[in-house]
Amino acid sequence: MTEPDTADPQGARARLFELSQGRGVSLARLSTLLGRNPSYLQQFIRKGSPRKLEEEDRRTLAEFLDVPEWELRDGADSGKEKSYISSSNRKNRDWVEVARLDIKAAAGPGTLPDAENAYDLIRFSRRWLAEQGLESAELSAITVKGDSMEPLLRDGDEILVDMRAQPFRDGIHVVRLSDTLMVKRVARSGAGRAVLLSENAAYPPIDVALDEVELIGRVVWKGGRI
Repeated sequence: MTEPDTADPQGARARLFELSQGRGVSLARLSTLLGRNPSYLQQFIRKGSPRKLEEEDRRTLAEFLDVPEWELRDGADSGKEKSYISSSNRKNRDWVEVARLDIKAAAGPGTLPDAENAYDLIRFSRRWLAEQGLESAELSAITVKGDSMEPLLRDGDEILVDMRAQPFRDGIHVVRLSDTLMVKRVARSGAGRAVLLSENAAYPPIDVALDEVELIGRVVWKGGRI
């Protein structure tokens, strides 16, 4: 694979957007990975600000997205072959890599979230995701902490959270209440109100106003040790 000689910031923006879509990782999550505000890469791609990515940011993104660093610095000219389409990238068209975030959702009294940084990836078959109705989902993987959702979710289980903006419906959600991140069964309890329910009967329901709780995403899958 030959590194291009000609800088092409527009090509770099297009390539980053393509990688984000192909890996199933949102630009906001990639911005967070860099320690930037969630709109940083969105502005880079849509508005051209900043004009180019800093070298350290390029290296971080390239390592996370498993591509050479120069792909985010130089693009291929229109008359040249797109050399970044390597055999490994073609193979990855059938897979979606979901970021594992360094946070824990409390299934218990509640805890303050850790830093929302991606530290690893889980690869899912694109076909399997489509069979689950998740082909357009915005997925992240986080860890359950505590016992309030047992036996459905156990301490240490890993859950997939669909963070798409979508109409609310009752179900298992990751929510933020004040500064506490929790995983609970959420159900409407009247006009403008909801109740946060635990599976473990030892934990009482939490009645809240809908504007007091932030729905981070819907839990769509779980995995854990037997």
